[in-house]
Amino acid sequence: MQASIDAVRVAGTPQGPVPVVVLAVEGEADVVPIFIGFNEATSIARGLEAEDIGRPLTHDLLLDVMEELGSRIERIVVTEIEERDGGQSGTYIADLHLETPRGETVVDARPSDSLALAARTNAPIEVTEEVFADSRDDSEKFDELEDIRNVSGDL
Repeated sequence: MQASIDAVRVAGTPQGPVPVVVLAVEGEADVVPIFIGFNEATSIARGLEAEDIGRPLTHDLLLDVMEELGSRIERIVVTEIEERDGGQSGTYIADLHLETPRGETVVDARPSDSLALAARTNAPIEVTEEVFADSRDDSEKFDELEDIRNVSGDL
């Protein structure tokens, strides 16, 4: 299922504020929320804004190295959710599909890192039907949350 980064927001939880990247899925009213760390959320927001801050950060560096080696990101796919004990939602799993001088390859990657790279390259984002079915949520719940850029200050 084709998806795109709709927003990077901050949700209030009993444990404190937690960033969430909200994926809009083509043709669906519901979204796929993926809770991530503040550093990754800030990196995704920077990538979406195409902001050049001078020296490369980790995701910028990785892209620079990949390009120097003749590789490019073809697409990212959020493939599954590993459940925690007790049936709670757990860790999202993603694959980074690359075109390299040696051919196509797939690399296991955290969804947050993959989305930070996709935000910088406009690479297509996909979620499997199973991930969508297991994690879909009402988009209105996330529309009211604070944008990460308003929480973390200047990016």
